[in-house]
Amino acid sequence: MTTAAPIKLLTNEQFLAMAEDGIERMLVDGIVYQLSGEDAEMTKRNPTHSFVQANVTRIVGVWTQAQLQPRGRVYCGEVGFLLKRNPDTTVGIDVAYVDAQTAAQTPPDADVVEAAPVLAVEVLSPSDRQERIMMKVRSYLSAGTKLVWVIEPLFETVSVYRPDAKPTMLNSGQELTAEPHLPGFRCKVAEFFGN
Repeated sequence: MTTAAPIKLLTNEQFLAMAEDGIERMLVDGIVYQLSGEDAEMTKRNPTHSFVQANVTRIVGVWTQAQLQPRGRVYCGEVGFLLKRNPDTTVGIDVAYVDAQTAAQTPPDADVVEAAPVLAVEVLSPSDRQERIMMKVRSYLSAGTKLVWVIEPLFETVSVYRPDAKPTMLNSGQELTAEPHLPGFRCKVAEFFGN
């Protein structure tokens, strides 16, 4: 009888030490998942994806700057988040907002933010796969993220996920709020798409 070799779980540090080879990966519960590259379709971040990501960053950033000190911080561009340890989960997030305490505890030279964000935003790319996006959403929520927005540029929709409620979807004719986690935040969904 043959038994399968146990899967070797990686730590965040081992994951970050992997050679840069153009393949996009994430670490979930110590297991590396390949998002792009050799046996996966290359991630395509087209101009629309970048435009929407920039708009979301700007809109959440304006809200952040209007808050009293100490205030949180907005990150963008697939910033690394170590969501949990033992086994480790490290993912890149398109746009994220962290509270003031997490911002203060993250040194300027940190490799990753070692906490769950309050808000995680994923802007879908043409090559994104539903299973990988849902894996990220589940990882965010189980780590303590309060809000997850999955933005679909083609149809101009936002799916909102919370740990304590069923998902909802908003279209470009609706308004998005983030109470109570981003107090007073509201914007028209259309603003994410430059409308």
